[in-house]
Amino acid sequence: MANGKNGQAFLLASFLKVEEDKLKIIPVLDILEGVAVHAVKGRRKEYKPLRSALVASADPLEVAVAFKNLGFNELYVADLDAITGKKPNITAIKRISDETRLRLMVDAGVADLPRAEELLKNHVSKVIIGTETLPTIRFVGEAIESFGKDRVVVSLDLKDGRVLSKPEIGKFKKPADILRELQGMGLEQVIILDLSRVGSDEGVNMPLLKEILSRFKPKVFVGGGVRDLKDLMKLEKTGVFGVLLATALHTGRIRVEEARDAGLDFS
Repeated sequence: MANGKNGQAFLLASFLKVEEDKLKIIPVLDILEGVAVHAVKGRRKEYKPLRSALVASADPLEVAVAFKNLGFNELYVADLDAITGKKPNITAIKRISDETRLRLMVDAGVADLPRAEELLKNHVSKVIIGTETLPTIRFVGEAIESFGKDRVVVSLDLKDGRVLSKPEIGKFKKPADILRELQGMGLEQVIILDLSRVGSDEGVNMPLLKEILSRFKPKVFVGGGVRDLKDLMKLEKTGVFGVLLATALHTGRIRVEEARDAGLDFS
């Protein structure tokens, strides 16, 4: 009997490990001037209202509902208005959360604790702190201490090979140096967001990603450049925890049914 129980425990542990090893797919919703937009290479002045094979509207709620109907349970939201110093789309974000029940990861230009707290009070599950708007490296530690490791994600914002950041963060020469500092503060979740590859059909910067994965132990999400299912399968082999997807979903180059059949995680 003991051997039987041990065997069952081993099988369960093996199953759970397989589940943990699945690549997590998270759709992206970019909001600018109150509407969903198609982000391309970080050129925000050129962003246009979203045109998608998934939904006929550029209304953020309707886009979120379309993702929900496809079986997604989590959504990354970039509030580009807030990120660029304008009024954040808090009402729209809360409405998306309330009406879809999606778990929301939100980058809304968080640079202080009150803004982060406001998001969390409006049913956001994880606050994203982007290096583009990060005031000081110490702020990440303060946010983790205030809200917990599971609710704070840092986005390493890259463009044309450099980290987008304030002067203090700029003293770190390499992305891995920044991440080493943040890891020492207890950071457990990071997004490698290559804005110059977003919507570009250029693929992911694999050399940089592999360097980071070799030196950074927490969960790593990747955003920017993913073209098709083949790219997703390559990323899964690297040990990346999750991938943020937008353009490839909206154009139909990545079909949810095919990705799900390939064993990728939408939970």
